[in-house]
Amino acid sequence: MVSEKELFEFAEKLMPNAYAPYSNFKVVAIAETRSGELFPGVNVENSSYGLTICAERVAVFNAVTNGHRDIDKIYIFTETKEPTSPCGACRQVIAEFNPEATIISYSLSTGKKRQWALKELLPYHFNLS
Repeated sequence: MVSEKELFEFAEKLMPNAYAPYSNFKVVAIAETRSGELFPGVNVENSSYGLTICAERVAVFNAVTNGHRDIDKIYIFTETKEPTSPCGACRQVIAEFNPEATIISYSLSTGKKRQWALKELLPYHFNLS
């Protein structure tokens, strides 16, 4: 199991890789599987705004690319004063792999932390069943 200190260090190392020239809202996300493996992602903006992708989706897609569909937690790191929750699209993507997931968000600048059950943020996720 990774410590919060190690997560912060990992996120701080990755933050410069976020590409946010339009919003200057850089985000690092780390998807953790049930077995404790970590898969990072950063947000990548595009001048055609609809092509922008959030860090949370990059992290989940990274885990899936590497053969993991058992997402347990999503850690989010921003440089904002308050921790931020994932957007609606990211909530739905996370729910695809675990509607019971835990979301833990941190502010790198203030050290503040906030935690939610995904069901709190997306009580009625879309599914085909």
